[in-house]
Amino acid sequence: MPLPPLLLIFIGLPILELALLFEVHGVVGFLPTVLLVFATGIIGATLVRQQGLHTLQTIRRELNIGNLPAPQLMDGVMILVAGAFLVTPGLLTDTLGFALLIPAFRTWIRQTIIKRLEKNIQGGFVEVRHHPEDHL
Repeated sequence: MPLPPLLLIFIGLPILELALLFEVHGVVGFLPTVLLVFATGIIGATLVRQQGLHTLQTIRRELNIGNLPAPQLMDGVMILVAGAFLVTPGLLTDTLGFALLIPAFRTWIRQTIIKRLEKNIQGGFVEVRHHPEDHL
């Protein structure tokens, strides 16, 4: 029986992170590696807070003028995910987290998701999966 994708991520990602940290340790040493992990966490948390508050203000402003703030809500979710990545020790997750803090990257992801949803809806293909064994 194949492993579910989330289980693969929860097992595979920490292994990749450890391997990458060991490689960095081998190049720059222990203390710089630890400081790098701490620095990316602190800097990342600061940026997530700033962008999260800005996005929240934008959502409130859009709601006050009667607009649905869908793009801003999607940005908010991506900033939240960025925060989770950035407080997770590791360089790969930090890279993904910092990428999600780049507005142009978020715009590209948002547009990609919207195009995929539109394509599936226009094609009459929207799939909701239910796996009874998940409820065991």
